Amino acid sequence: MQKERVVSPRIAALVVTAVFVASSPLADSIVSHASAAQSAAPHVTLTPALPIGLPGEVDSNSPAVWDTVDGQPTLFVITSFAGQPSVASGPSVSRLGEPTAISFSSPRPYGTWMEAIVADDAGTWYGYYHSEEPANVCGRPDRFVASIGAARSSDHGHTWDDLGIILAADPSSVACDSTNRYVIGGVGDVSVMLGPDKTDLYLFFSQYEKDSAVQGVAVGRLLWAARDHPIGRVSVWNDGTWLHGRLQRTPTISPDGTSHRVWFDYPEGTPLVPTTEAWHDGDDVVNAFWGPSVHWNEYLQQYVMLLNRAKDEEYDEEGIYVSFAPRLDDPSLWSMPEKILSGGRWYPQVLGLGGDGTDKLSGATARLFMSGRSEWAISFTR
Repeated sequence: MQKERVVSPRIAALVVTAVFVASSPLADSIVSHASAAQSAAPHVTLTPALPIGLPGEVDSNSPAVWDTVDGQPTLFVITSFAGQPSVASGPSVSRLGEPTAISFSSPRPYGTWMEAIVADDAGTWYGYYHSEEPANVCGRPDRFVASIGAARSSDHGHTWDDLGIILAADPSSVACDSTNRYVIGGVGDVSVMLGPDKTDLYLFFSQYEKDSAVQGVAVGRLLWAARDHPIGRVSVWNDGTWLHGRLQRTPTISPDGTSHRVWFDYPEGTPLVPTTEAWHDGDDVVNAFWGPSVHWNEYLQQYVMLLNRAKDEEYDEEGIYVSFAPRLDDPSLWSMPEKILSGGRWYPQVLGLGGDGTDKLSGATARLFMSGRSEWAISFTR
């Protein structure tokens, strides 16, 4: 059984203006963290707009990349549904062609959702995907354990070389008794941003382990120079320190006879916001942020993160939230998330307008997408 995410159709009927001096509902249940940017956080305004839908069905973040084809600037968007990614292209986000399924050189046996892409200076695309496997460690094939992998493409995302799993949780951290509808362990729902000096790639991801203290959105870091060999190269932000994992000492023999070491011990990250009602405690009440999407806002000269906030183990949305940070290298700088929309749908993300706007780059006004559909313009003011 693949994870099939049933979206909630609830969308607020009024224009929402988020002014970041007022507390949000349930804010008293979250431990606030200090941030220099918090006192001067920008404002966000949502305005109803002509609907735009990405091609195909969507149940993950949908990365967008501009590239040149036959001398023409072309926008590529990858959407994923039920573990199968597809790529579509066209002159703009509202004029994309039909999606076609992408393929992997070494297909993973279970679902893969391509959630983030960064192109290097030579035009090679590096993709970062959410993967799921049945929770066989618990004898529960109807539930899933998530992990994060990397891949590389040289043909505009149509085919990919799988570079392997680069972030995973210890199998002992799976919540085998969880009543969660979908994921009972692991890490996933990833978004990435390349630092301005192109030294490090930052990964923002959700942790779903059984320990409630580590549930929430965490941050990892990959040396960009190691992007072609990323296994074992990711460090995770933990209590102010970037921690590396460990490699197996005993070589593993692959089916082709080659010998290599397998990255197996990944550190847990410190959540940007603590989860106060856990995913796996059996009471169906959840208060957790998950599924981040991060972009650089040229107008604000800040990084912007959109987040889902779950209210139960069905992943029903309490609301869509926003957070800001001036830099990527210090995760403690992210401002306390503030609500911009009640209810909503999964996987909120910005797609910037114009000839260079993507899910990673926006200006003062962009489009807000949720589950691959946009019914709002989103505006940022200082």
